Amino acid sequence: MNYPILKPQTTPYQHPQNLIPQIKNCKTIQELKQLHAIFIKTNKAHDPTVSTELLKLTATSNFRDPIYALSLFGQMPQPNCFAWNTIIRAFSDSSSSNANNALLIFCQMMFDGVVEPNSFTFPSVLKACSVVAGLEEGKQVHGLVVKFGFVDDEFVVSNLLRMYVLCGSIEDASVLFHKNVGDLSSEIRVRDKRRQEGNVVFCNVMIDGYVRIGKIDAARELFDEMQQKSVVSWNAMISGYAQNGFFKEAVDLFHRMMEMGDVSPNRVTLVSVLPAISRLGALELGKWVHLYAERKGVRIDEVLGSALIDMYAKCGNIEKAIQVFKKLSKTNVIAWNAMIGGLAMHGKAKDVLDCFSRMERSGISPSDVTYIAILSACSHAGLVEKGRSIFNDMVNRVGLEPRIEHYGCMVDLLGRAGYLEEAEELITNMPIKSDDVIWKALLGACKLHKNVEIGRRAAEVLMKLAPHDSGAYVALSNLYASSGNWDGVAEVRMMMKELDIRKDPGCSWIEIDGVIHEFLVEDDSHPRAKEIHSTLKEISNKLSLVGHIQDTTQVLLKIDEEHKESLLHYHSEKIAVAFGLISTSPKTPLQIVKNLRICEDCHSSMKLISKVYQRRIIIRDRKRFHHFENGSCSCMDYW
Repeated sequence: MNYPILKPQTTPYQHPQNLIPQIKNCKTIQELKQLHAIFIKTNKAHDPTVSTELLKLTATSNFRDPIYALSLFGQMPQPNCFAWNTIIRAFSDSSSSNANNALLIFCQMMFDGVVEPNSFTFPSVLKACSVVAGLEEGKQVHGLVVKFGFVDDEFVVSNLLRMYVLCGSIEDASVLFHKNVGDLSSEIRVRDKRRQEGNVVFCNVMIDGYVRIGKIDAARELFDEMQQKSVVSWNAMISGYAQNGFFKEAVDLFHRMMEMGDVSPNRVTLVSVLPAISRLGALELGKWVHLYAERKGVRIDEVLGSALIDMYAKCGNIEKAIQVFKKLSKTNVIAWNAMIGGLAMHGKAKDVLDCFSRMERSGISPSDVTYIAILSACSHAGLVEKGRSIFNDMVNRVGLEPRIEHYGCMVDLLGRAGYLEEAEELITNMPIKSDDVIWKALLGACKLHKNVEIGRRAAEVLMKLAPHDSGAYVALSNLYASSGNWDGVAEVRMMMKELDIRKDPGCSWIEIDGVIHEFLVEDDSHPRAKEIHSTLKEISNKLSLVGHIQDTTQVLLKIDEEHKESLLHYHSEKIAVAFGLISTSPKTPLQIVKNLRICEDCHSSMKLISKVYQRRIIIRDRKRFHHFENGSCSCMDYW
């Protein structure tokens, strides 16, 4: 790339303050380095005003370069506190290794003793302690906070709290928290507005800290105790639920926020709740969030736009996801990944490859996440040669190092297509350590193709990697059952009993009028259970009339055929469909989310139900979407 040549000013003298705009106008690190060279040549680089501005830009701008910033800092004869704070911040904002450098620079500052730290020094130092999980270092910094008199500074104390929580010292965090906040139940009596706001900030920090270390119950308990909440409080709790897998709780809390009306959602709120809506498949609520953003003038940028694309795709409306993508004024790699990933999930391999080509032509470089989505699309469509080609292109042309997820996609691609030996060889020869997910992909393929030998080897590895995960045991038991090895089934189930391992039950969700209804296999707990069971019988009778015979080979239990048919009758997705039929008007599309892979009998049943009842049925299982319409499925029976 050719960078513009910056020429030195020809005037005999310029006041250093007049040089600041030139520095601020730099758009890249290359431009800044050129300007720095000019200042060295014209003997202006050592002016405190100039050197400080150069340091600030190299340390904190979008094109920051901490190493170059450190070289600038080293050339400053007498760095002031602002300079020390700037260089410490540059390294504390980065990776673990850089955070260690931030602590070393702070130690140098203390050792030199020329400049004392101020209230802006400690937050960056404490952040560095959090990044490296340096509890002992953090406690020493806490001592310095006391020594230099910043124990009453809200910003410093909030960072102390965050450091203790992120370093796992909840006891120290609680002591500091209660010392500064006191009894929350009496907070209403605090008349000082500044004190009230400070208490909210401290509570928010504690909630965020609890969430980060997975103590979600403690976070909610503190949240509920707060007499006053800010939008940050709500956002921390909603995103905490979503990030820790409590999707229904995240949505319920969002509903409560809207009902109370004390605090209005902002962009962060919407971005936080959308992933939970996506996982639950709550399309109507997702539409409402989108409409709320438009009505309230919340700008749909790349971040919110990507979240909306992901939501619409995961809620089954890929057409709307495409519309949102096309309306974005600016796209980044995250938005492209959301679009490509959405298309892949819906089995639209051709559209995925077309979208990928447009992405490259637009000048956006694909990331490793992009290739995961593309390889997944190839797997769903059975495009083995194309998948191999893309994987090799990613490694050899683009130069990306494959992650475990890329190898997992390749194992899934090869396994589905029946290349089980090649898939197993890929796992054993890959340069990174295998995980349970990749062996599950191979084991699932072995069940599909009834290869007991490779399946048993995969299961044995899985049981060592994740000894208390039911997946390996259930898959191996099913593999034995599908080949009629009931002794093998009994042996595996005895192991599960001894280890107290239980199979995850099938669970399906359907959204009706904005309310999410959950059904388990053989579920009769719903208030309309009698109507649902009556509809299930009606469905069974209607399907029998058009020639459907239940595939009892999917029931991998040693029981009589009648009992097998009864079990198939009450799979969770069938119960959800029955509820959808009695809860909506004719020809209304039904959309269901299932936590497990849909079985072959349910798949064939859904095709016929869509035809007999003239309903479009969309099911998102653990792997992908199935669009059932007029007796056929979008997966073309390859899933």
